Amino acid sequence: MKGVIFDFDGLIVDTESIWYEVYKETVLEYGVELALEEFAKVIGTTDEVLYAYLEKHATKPFTRDDIEKAAHELYKTKIDTLTLREGVEEYLKEAKELGLKIGLASSSSRAWVTSYLKKYKILEYFEVIRTKDDVAKVKPDPELYIQALKGLDIAPEEAIAFEDSVNGSTAAIKAGISCVIVPNPVTEQLAFTSYSYRLSSMNEMPLSTLLDKINK
Repeated sequence: MKGVIFDFDGLIVDTESIWYEVYKETVLEYGVELALEEFAKVIGTTDEVLYAYLEKHATKPFTRDDIEKAAHELYKTKIDTLTLREGVEEYLKEAKELGLKIGLASSSSRAWVTSYLKKYKILEYFEVIRTKDDVAKVKPDPELYIQALKGLDIAPEEAIAFEDSVNGSTAAIKAGISCVIVPNPVTEQLAFTSYSYRLSSMNEMPLSTLLDKINK
């Protein structure tokens, strides 16, 4: 094993749970009860599916800009509650100590991702960062992971991906990478398949122990 590649939203910082709360509250104004299983479909990818759902179920007209503006304003009021997920920093430190290359592959923008990595003082751990700004298609397409592998100069079988969503794990697996899923409260009920290992959090076991289990 030569490298590890992390997702960002929902895995390093649980932005996903807040976004669900925010969108659920925002679309109530348009008569939509946003079920978790519907919101979960957009996690780790674009939000086209969400807006198709809103178009179908809204009881009064809306514009995408109206919803986005309201949702982002509400998100700002909740942003101070965010922290790194349990065990994330410990995994990054251990990966560095083990001599592993560390990458990140996110369907979000580079500006979004790096702003949080700087805020939590973990940006320097990542040798390669690939975001939606670098690819034609985001997850579940494997291109983000393929580009991350190229940047790290490692083969798929030499890496492990860490993901919290089905779209993300699908992308990693399509790229030929063993995937460890670490769901958050929004994604823990999703039907994950073909993953190599499942953790409740990275606090569950040291990275070295996890690597031993996967290698066996």
